[in-house]
Amino acid sequence: VQLQASGGGLVQPGGSLRLSCAASGSIRSPNYMGWYRQAPGKQRELVARIYSGGSTNYADSVRGRFTISRDNAKNTVYLQMNSLKPEDTAVYYCIYKASPTWSDTWGQGTLVTVSS
Repeated sequence: VQLQASGGGLVQPGGSLRLSCAASGSIRSPNYMGWYRQAPGKQRELVARIYSGGSTNYADSVRGRFTISRDNAKNTVYLQMNSLKPEDTAVYYCIYKASPTWSDTWGQGTLVTVSS
């Protein structure tokens, strides 16, 4: 499986961005796709994930501001980020995991910068 992420950029505080990540190759089910982020000097952390059945998990820091969704027909996951804060600045990485091994497949990072 290969992942292609897009949608990062520079946005002012309070603004919005949408990230996309398209998976290609042998997609297995059940699976989940999601987003992690890594800010300078910090560990990579889970932002949000969505399972092939539709259930979702969010980090407390983004719940209520970010929404993850997926289009199973297109094997694409989206992260709608609203009310962005400077502390959301990070490189965002797409991830795919699937049964039976649940091993990690990472996409290339996309930089999100929230600054005035």
